[in-house]
Amino acid sequence: MNHIMKFLTSPSSPTLTPATAMLRNRIPKQLRRTILVYLACACVLLVILNIDLMPSVASPSSVLRRSTMLHKPRKVDPVSAFPKKIWQTWKIDPLSFEERDSITARSWTVKNPGHRYEVLTDSNDMNYVEQHYGPGGFNHISIVDFYRSVNASIIKADLLRYLIMYAEGGIYADIDVEALRPVHRFIPERYDESEIDMVIGVEIDQPEFKDHRILGGKSQSFCQWTFMAKPQQAVMLKLVENIQSWLTNLAKKQNVPIGEVVLDFDEVISGTGPSAFTAAVLEEMNERSSGESITWDVFHDLRESKVVGGILVLDVEAFAAGQGHSDSGNHDARGALVKHHYHASNWPSRHPRFSHPVYGEVERCNWNADCVRKWDEDVETFGLLPPEEQQKRIDEKKDQTPGLNLGLELRNLNVPSLL
Repeated sequence: MNHIMKFLTSPSSPTLTPATAMLRNRIPKQLRRTILVYLACACVLLVILNIDLMPSVASPSSVLRRSTMLHKPRKVDPVSAFPKKIWQTWKIDPLSFEERDSITARSWTVKNPGHRYEVLTDSNDMNYVEQHYGPGGFNHISIVDFYRSVNASIIKADLLRYLIMYAEGGIYADIDVEALRPVHRFIPERYDESEIDMVIGVEIDQPEFKDHRILGGKSQSFCQWTFMAKPQQAVMLKLVENIQSWLTNLAKKQNVPIGEVVLDFDEVISGTGPSAFTAAVLEEMNERSSGESITWDVFHDLRESKVVGGILVLDVEAFAAGQGHSDSGNHDARGALVKHHYHASNWPSRHPRFSHPVYGEVERCNWNADCVRKWDEDVETFGLLPPEEQQKRIDEKKDQTPGLNLGLELRNLNVPSLL
């Protein structure tokens, strides 16, 4: 600083004007030095504040650190209210819907004008999964690869609803589900929405068939054609991981790629559908709850909604009215919130149920106890007949139903043990 002052006061310095010289002479020498120090500090401060704007060569460590930050799983802050988003998935976008699908879709937007409505399709579902589960999202690369490898449309449909609900939350409804009431009716007024993470409903409540070889796995289940969830619920991701493990092991067992796995109706139901959904939800309830074990007994013959471990369970009438079983009531009831039309449920044609070559499918009994008992007795009696008599009855059945492909010859018949 001294050399600066010498420079300013040296004989070789430029000649000052009289006015300037007079001003300098009026400012004390100590004050002039202080001003210069302040100016120097201000310059240094400006350089520090703008150093990030100066071009620089990034070090390898900084590049690695920045890359790691980009690939950290995305976090979603806890929310007190359910996102106002309605999700559906279908083959095509809403502008190309058939009239029946447009009608059910409009029921959701008309009754919930404050909600965002979105349909993911066969054309953009992969982009969605990559965006939310790739490096820029939750960074679950194995999920992205797994989803891409699956070819069965019903498996992808189940997977996609769970992935959507984990990523963003909101309300999911199958494309053939009509909204009968606004979404705010999903949560009864006596509950605090901030204390609820999911809203689900009973679909099938027929525990008397729980030991039946064919019906047992489907006899106690929650509905997954309509449900509501806040984002990043662990049970949604757990479902996806369970499906991933199950299908990978099944592909190894069949010695085929995942995209070529062959599945029947019951494998779909238990692997990705309502049975898988129910098992995961019950497991989550038990992890959240302390004390006694949570089993289906807690929800059997449910007359009033209840909350277990932050999961609100509605009675069967809410999401599954009019089924003709499980005491499901009808769609005119005040408690009925949606109506499932089933016109998009054609996937069983690609993943058939077990159908006896003479007595057909036990599901046709629609959980009627007398009908199921009669079917069981007939099938058991059939199994005791000599092979020639069995083949004769199969041929007679074919003659009675011309053009019907029963899909089973006697030599391929494998009737499961029923009870």
